[in-house]
Amino acid sequence: MLPSLNQLSFFRQLRRLRVPFAAADLITLKAGELVSLSGTIYTGRDQTHRRLCALLDAGRSLPVDLAGQLLYYVGPTPARPGRVIGAAGPTTSYRMDAYTPRLLALGLAATMGKGARSAEVRQAMLKCGAIYLAAIGGAGALLSDCVKKNEVVAFIDAGAEAMFRFELEDFPAVVINDLAGADYYQQVRR
Repeated sequence: MLPSLNQLSFFRQLRRLRVPFAAADLITLKAGELVSLSGTIYTGRDQTHRRLCALLDAGRSLPVDLAGQLLYYVGPTPARPGRVIGAAGPTTSYRMDAYTPRLLALGLAATMGKGARSAEVRQAMLKCGAIYLAAIGGAGALLSDCVKKNEVVAFIDAGAEAMFRFELEDFPAVVINDLAGADYYQQVRR
């Protein structure tokens, strides 16, 4: 059996943040910083993003208020008996880049997935005061231990691509893009 993230001493030393975020917390974050997230977040992949933007195009309200929130790019697998959720590893973020600036303009404070973001998204993050976090790719089973509650809030017919509300406890992530425009991936490449 794999150890839980909380059993690994490294993860107990991360900077702890609550979601929805307080603006003061985002200001002090730096690219490359390791954080631990607790609180309520929402999920969405390609289909959720398309549907959210279609609602906006139709002049309708979104199913949730994204202001101050984090949107995690994940398509969770079904839970095994006795579990809250199956694997909850990140999806490649650039697939959502066409939709992200529009959602950031609504007050979305952070997105989380894996991989780099486009120049357009990085520019929109700077303009809107948002950050980008990376979750640990390939660790979906371990990350699922950090999900304490899980419920579908929109687009149930989309299956794993529905919009879920997760209650997190000590979910580890890395700050990739901070409010100053620093990009951890670019820093590492140098």
